[in-house]
Amino acid sequence: MVGFLRRMLPKRFRKERVIVPVVRLSGVISSGGGPLRQSLNLASVSLALEKAFDIKAAPAVAIIVNSPGGSPVQSRMIYNRIRDLAADKKKKVLVFVEDVAASGGYMIALAGDEIIADATSIVGSIGVVSGGFGFPELLKKLGVERRVYTAGENKVILDPFQPEKEKDIEYLKSLQLEIHKVFIDMVLERRTGKLSADETVFSGLFWTGGRALELGLIDGLGDMRQELRKRFGDKVKLALVTTPRSLFGRKAPGISLGGMDGLGAGIASGLAEAAEEKALWGRYGL
Repeated sequence: MVGFLRRMLPKRFRKERVIVPVVRLSGVISSGGGPLRQSLNLASVSLALEKAFDIKAAPAVAIIVNSPGGSPVQSRMIYNRIRDLAADKKKKVLVFVEDVAASGGYMIALAGDEIIADATSIVGSIGVVSGGFGFPELLKKLGVERRVYTAGENKVILDPFQPEKEKDIEYLKSLQLEIHKVFIDMVLERRTGKLSADETVFSGLFWTGGRALELGLIDGLGDMRQELRKRFGDKVKLALVTTPRSLFGRKAPGISLGGMDGLGAGIASGLAEAAEEKALWGRYGL
């Protein structure tokens, strides 16, 4: 009844609650997810971002970032989408770091007009990493002969079943340096006038939120709810905006026409992805 009477009042007499939409960006950043995990990528978050920025009365959009990194391409795509929407809708973006915003996670956080973290959050890791395994000796022990036929001398560069070649490593390093420069340029652009002169900022190191504040990587320490109350009043309403999911809450693993072989391969791939994801979070003690 009270709500009905409130809506009947002329708008100039109503005391409207301030609504701040909240979008959670959490997980390892990857172009696709396996059957055992859901990846953070542009396709998985674009609809939620658009819905959040479409709330006209909102004075700002709050984005929670909790990611140890992953694909630099997807990180930049999410960053660009946030900045494009902020410009189109003329909204301020407030990024709140939870456990970690490292590597690609920090790249996404750069989309915020302000970045706020907990004193114990992990922030930084501005660098590029590639990893893998080599198995050339294993094949010999198993008595397996490797047969690869290519058109193009570099088609099997960094093949894990062949000994490493110095020229292949140098080429990979050149790619990493190019991507690292793009990352550095993004930080310099978004954090201009805020960064300290500490040479370790771009070394790939990561820090607690307290140290990240000293280095100029973030703008403040705090909790999202308390921070938004301080800015927009005690009655501010936080509206979590999510991407619609399937009937059972998430997409089920697909079964191809290949039958159970395809399903088994998908599960095996998913287990490997899950192990890789755990290792990535583990790098930051999580």
